[in-house]
Amino acid sequence: MSLPKLFALIVVSAAPIGLASCARSHFDAAAEGRALLERDAEWAAAATAGKDVDRIVSYWSDDAVVIEPGEPIHAGKAAIRAYVAESLKTPGFKIHWVSRNPVFSDDGSMAYMPGTDVMTLPGADGKVVTLHLQGMSIWRRAPGGPWLCVADIATPAPQAANAPLPVAASG
Repeated sequence: MSLPKLFALIVVSAAPIGLASCARSHFDAAAEGRALLERDAEWAAAATAGKDVDRIVSYWSDDAVVIEPGEPIHAGKAAIRAYVAESLKTPGFKIHWVSRNPVFSDDGSMAYMPGTDVMTLPGADGKVVTLHLQGMSIWRRAPGGPWLCVADIATPAPQAANAPLPVAASG
């Protein structure tokens, strides 16, 4: 094969690869960060309202894990659904959180966000106590799909934590 024909063959063979890479959408971390924070805020509002277990659970992936202080690990959507349903039946239970500063994987398919939580629930003596927590949520997004939380981890906040989050009124 002559050199010009070989060059032409290489160019023709490489063109689809080059076009495919150009066709990929550019990941806009700033725009995606705003969208993820908005989705997380919608989820927090649904959890604070405490009325729709299915809606609350819909933000987790099927293989998600939830780790809360003093609780066993709740792994998988069925276990998480049971945990959420039982929590919402608990007199005095309320939760609200605010996440911030999403950090994305290079390809934009994974993210994590730190956050702060305020949770009220009955204490050992039956009186309602307020817990101030810090946490980390890890999110995954399949191409064309919504962001879903795959790991939701909370731990008690340090004593010198900032002022507590306002707990939104349900209504």
